[in-house]
Amino acid sequence: MASPMSESTERREAPAPASPAARVLIVDDQRNMRTTTALVLRQAGYDVAEAESGEAALSRLLAEPFDVVLTDLKMAPLDGIAVLRGALEIAPTTQVIVMTGYGTVESAVAAMQQGAHDYLSKPFKEEELLVRVQRALEKRKLLVDVGLFSDEFRRRYKLEELVGRSAPMRELLTKVVRIAPTEVTVLITGESGTGKELIARAIHANSRRAARPFVPVNCAAISESLLESELFGHVKGAFTGAVKLRRGLLEEAGGGTFFFDEISETTPAFQAKLLRVIQEHEIRRVGDNASIPVDVRVLAATNQDLRQAIADKRFREDLFYRLNVVPLVLPPLRDRREDVALLAQHFVDRFNQRNGTRRTLTHGALLKLTAHSFPGNVRELENVIEQAAALARADSIGADDVFLERHGDPASAPGAAGGPVKTLAEQVDGAERDAIQRALARCGGSLEQVSRELDVSTTTLWRKMKRLGLRRD
Repeated sequence: MASPMSESTERREAPAPASPAARVLIVDDQRNMRTTTALVLRQAGYDVAEAESGEAALSRLLAEPFDVVLTDLKMAPLDGIAVLRGALEIAPTTQVIVMTGYGTVESAVAAMQQGAHDYLSKPFKEEELLVRVQRALEKRKLLVDVGLFSDEFRRRYKLEELVGRSAPMRELLTKVVRIAPTEVTVLITGESGTGKELIARAIHANSRRAARPFVPVNCAAISESLLESELFGHVKGAFTGAVKLRRGLLEEAGGGTFFFDEISETTPAFQAKLLRVIQEHEIRRVGDNASIPVDVRVLAATNQDLRQAIADKRFREDLFYRLNVVPLVLPPLRDRREDVALLAQHFVDRFNQRNGTRRTLTHGALLKLTAHSFPGNVRELENVIEQAAALARADSIGADDVFLERHGDPASAPGAAGGPVKTLAEQVDGAERDAIQRALARCGGSLEQVSRELDVSTTTLWRKMKRLGLRRD
């Protein structure tokens, strides 16, 4: 078989891939090289995809995960360095091997200095290719295991619902696993829809209290008087309607974990009683003078700035410090965009399981999702996917099936002077579109020249052009 690779003079058994499901993306604008390399890897048991350009490679990386990327260095308009940067930005644990056919070690070394795992000089032997790919997979496995991304790790620590492979999620899950076996009080903060209760459940599931109850209470949904009765219980005759003694939820949760969601919505008077629970491990039923010991671990969450609430005299400072022993901050979805595609696929899979369907997301739908800021965070993304999957006219969910609201867009407000008012994001997009269009015209469509002129990476430039619907011509 004619091949750009040199033939090995001594045929030895090729090393087996680290995992039969390992996925490799080959990026080369030379079809013969791409096809031959893919054939060798497929024969070795790898799941291989091909991309004929840097733009196609970034589209594939945005839409689906890969373990290893093999990319040629010399391509236009996006070269192998742009693919390398994009891969590291989209999926930090993906290992990149650069291929160069020009005999210059300098360019390959420069690529490794920018984060490439290894390089191959064309022509290369089949055995050399397989060994380099296997080593890249071994390195990725180490990173994945440490980064808490492996399926085995997630099953072991009951983290299946916490989907994500971004750096913020890696840091968060590392803390969850470390603090879960302890008895420390945890304060979970983050915007609405980021998954604060999921984190609380994960802490409970990995604690010594896992066999006992996990009791969540939304403090914003219950009035102060009812909240106190629900949590602490009451004695007969404590108030109108208290016809018998009732145990509170804190007693019922004995030995388990109690989760106070939206803790900032409680009153200072209730906060004083909660402080006693944490400090003294005891409660007093409504209408009773005697204290009752309780054994619960307290977790709390809020989407508010408690330090500002303290300054406004709405939250007790002593309770804050009792709750904030270990603070966990959940990142908003806009700060972990590389997780959007994973989360979207997770929600599609769950929809299919519940409804017996076979819905799939197209690349266009994924690109549209990753470009959205998601003010409602993961909860908004889940609702968007549920709606798209339910209303899609075919099993393939396309970009037109994905409906994204423009939060805070006053364009339809009646009586707006001078016509529709654009949001700040729309005005920024318009300015970026104009700047890129003018630079493209000046630079004759050269993305490298435009990136230098605008002082952005070619990867960032390409992604902005995709989001804004711009073409090189």
